[in-house]
Amino acid sequence: MPHPIYVFDAYGTLFDVHSAVARHRDAIGPRADRLSETWRRKQLEYTWVRSLAGIYRDFWSCTRDALDFAAADAGGIPADTRAKLLSAYESLGAYADAQPALAALKAQGARTAILSNGTPHMLNVAVRSASLGEYLDAILSVDGIHIYKTDPRAYRLVTDRFQCGREAVSFQSSNRWDVAGAATFGFRAVWINRSGAPDEYLDAPPALVVSGLADLIAQA
Repeated sequence: MPHPIYVFDAYGTLFDVHSAVARHRDAIGPRADRLSETWRRKQLEYTWVRSLAGIYRDFWSCTRDALDFAAADAGGIPADTRAKLLSAYESLGAYADAQPALAALKAQGARTAILSNGTPHMLNVAVRSASLGEYLDAILSVDGIHIYKTDPRAYRLVTDRFQCGREAVSFQSSNRWDVAGAATFGFRAVWINRSGAPDEYLDAPPALVVSGLADLIAQA
């Protein structure tokens, strides 16, 4: 194995953040895609703003707040639809390549982990729902240190947990900002560019760009 430890972002990398809205598309109507995109954008924005301000609210609170903004921006949704969307977010669908990739890495002798902004409860429910637990050695949440990625302290959770150097870690994320943070910290940073987005953060380039986790395994 080129790297003994493979660490994955959760939301957008292993779990499809838009699957919650997709399950309830009929109840939302033609505004569904707009609502889903705004929900995700504001969820991340709230973590960055609060990190910079030194005011911590956990990821579940940010997720609820972001949904309320997105719903208002889209013209409002019924209370029961809001409840269903939040419930669906706890058990987001995993991408089809998530389980095979983790299983392949474990079979090759690698240690694997999640490093996420999500709370431990959110992550444990999502991992259990997607039946990924047996393929993970650790589920690491920034909630214990009250600071979000891309703060270096978030990535340090990995080296502290595995008692390893930064060069031992391959870090995978679909979020380009997260890849930039991991690369700056010193990890081998892999961008899972599922949407074929243009590159950014050119001062913190990824070591590898792939379109999905299957390509990661092929090049591992």
